[in-house]
Amino acid sequence: MAGRTDIEQKFTKTISEKKIPDGFIKVTDNPVGGLTSEQKVILNRKANIMFNNGNVEDARRIYITTGYSDGLTRCGDFYVDRNEPLKALKQYYLAHNSRKSECLYEQLAKIISKVMED
Repeated sequence: MAGRTDIEQKFTKTISEKKIPDGFIKVTDNPVGGLTSEQKVILNRKANIMFNNGNVEDARRIYITTGYSDGLTRCGDFYVDRNEPLKALKQYYLAHNSRKSECLYEQLAKIISKVMED
């Protein structure tokens, strides 16, 4: 565990001592196979730290890999706040968050309708 912070060491030890039940975290339908629940939890924890420190792109990549829908939704919210609706839509779609993606679909449909009228 060399090179890890005290928090990471304690968290990793806790995870290795306890079995994380399946369904502990919300995931998308198609995360990368081959990762155990424990590995997903550790990766998602690291991605959450990255996201909170402003490293959204690297966090997003991890969330996609693990299929962590809450993390993908937070990335989508980040892109909405930055006025990047297409990037946001992709994250909501991957997270299977229809409530948030449908809102963006409606906005895009209005824009397309407006362009076609002109």
